[in-house]
Amino acid sequence: MAESNEPEGAVQNELERLRGETQALRAELDETNQGVVALYAELDKQAEQLREASELKSRFLSYMSHEFRTPLGSVLSIARLLSDEMDGPLTPEQHRQVKYISVAARELSDMVDDLLDLAKIEAGRITISPAWFDMVDLFAALRGTFRPITEMTEADLIFEDPEGMPKLYTDDRKLAQILRNYISNALKFTPRGTVKVSAHLQDDGTVCFAVRDTGIGIPGDLQKDLFKDFSQLESPMQKRLRGTGLGLSLCKRYAELLGGHVGMESKPGEGSVFFVVLPRTLPEGTADATL
Repeated sequence: MAESNEPEGAVQNELERLRGETQALRAELDETNQGVVALYAELDKQAEQLREASELKSRFLSYMSHEFRTPLGSVLSIARLLSDEMDGPLTPEQHRQVKYISVAARELSDMVDDLLDLAKIEAGRITISPAWFDMVDLFAALRGTFRPITEMTEADLIFEDPEGMPKLYTDDRKLAQILRNYISNALKFTPRGTVKVSAHLQDDGTVCFAVRDTGIGIPGDLQKDLFKDFSQLESPMQKRLRGTGLGLSLCKRYAELLGGHVGMESKPGEGSVFFVVLPRTLPEGTADATL
């Protein structure tokens, strides 16, 4: 009888051992689950804090931008009145000084607009308003916008004739803002030389707008971050120029809203080309949408 009980005892011991291991595994699993739950709770808390911080940042940017717009508008209006000699004639030197005031105020106004646009995008309040337009008219408007600036620089701004190009159906104001940012940057970093603006129809039916300059160029290790928020070049020239570092980031976001993409190529000492590729017609579901 003793011999027959030995196998039963061994089986019983093995079962007890397995039960013990199972209980230990369950306890370890419960502890792990509790840790995971706590981790998720902490992640949710941090995500909520990030959302609140992002919302506060957007509110601050929007409020600050609106508050700056009124005094800037007053400065620009007064500069215009002085330039038009509404209160009497000005000497050539006074005209030059008023022009400097006007250009500086316009640069600051553009920075404020960039901040306000960023706040609108992050809050999902950007409206896309497409329409059919001719690129000749777009280039003519841009040429007029930059005429006062080019008169104060040694760089030549050239718009290549877009004749023969088809009309586009997209938001021309957003496209104009992208090109204004490109042209403004090109003029800033091209002390002397040329800045060319062009547009051509590609084989896949999209349209490529490019701004090519003969400026200082951009080192390869700095190019990957150019289209990120608040990104600015580390160069002696950049330190003399004002900006938010948002211009190219907004170009990227606007291009994506219009169904396209941005890009650039550059070589130090040879110049740069910044481009935006857009479909001829806005993709369905994007038109008349608030994003």
